[in-house]
Amino acid sequence: MTLHSDAARVLTGWQPPDADQALLRDRFVDHLAQHPDGLSRDCFPAHITASALVLSSDRVEVLLTLHAKAGRWFQFGGHTEPTDPTLLAAAQREAAEESGLDDLRWLPDPVHLDAHEVGFCHSDGPVDHLDVRYVAFAPRGATPRRSSESEQVRWWPVDALPTDEPSIAELVALSLRA
Repeated sequence: MTLHSDAARVLTGWQPPDADQALLRDRFVDHLAQHPDGLSRDCFPAHITASALVLSSDRVEVLLTLHAKAGRWFQFGGHTEPTDPTLLAAAQREAAEESGLDDLRWLPDPVHLDAHEVGFCHSDGPVDHLDVRYVAFAPRGATPRRSSESEQVRWWPVDALPTDEPSIAELVALSLRA
C-alpha cells in the first residue's frame, strides 16, 4: 500500500463529527482523486499534511509549539515524506521530531481536518495545507524538547490555550472527547 492509497482509505472511511468536517473530508478525498502527488509538498496549490495534538495522560494539558516561521502556537505537524508509509506514521514522525517525545500513545484514526493557507510553504505562492489531525497522549512526566522549527515547546492547560485560533480550539475539544 502506498501513502496515497492509505490516505484515500483513511479519509474515505473516516466518520466526521459534523457537517463541516464532512465537507472537508470530501474536499480532501477529491483532492487525492485528482492529484496522484496530492501528499507531496510540491503539489500546488494544495497538498495533504499530517499533524498531531499531544495531550497529557490525564487530559488536562496540551503540548503546543510556537512555530518559528509562523510566530504562532500550533499542534505538531507538517509535510508528509516519501518514506512515510501511512498518514498516521507521518503524524507520528512529525510529533517525535518537533516535540522530542517518541513514547506517545496514539489513537489510530484522525480526530479533525483543517484546510488553511500557508504563505511561506511554496515558491509559487500561498498554498493550502489540507491537514489531517491525530491525537496522541504523552506519558506522565514527559519532558519535551524544542526543535529547530520551534521557538518554544510548552504545556498549556486545555482551558487556557495561548491562541484563539478556532481550529485549534475545535481540535482540542474533539481530542478531549476521543
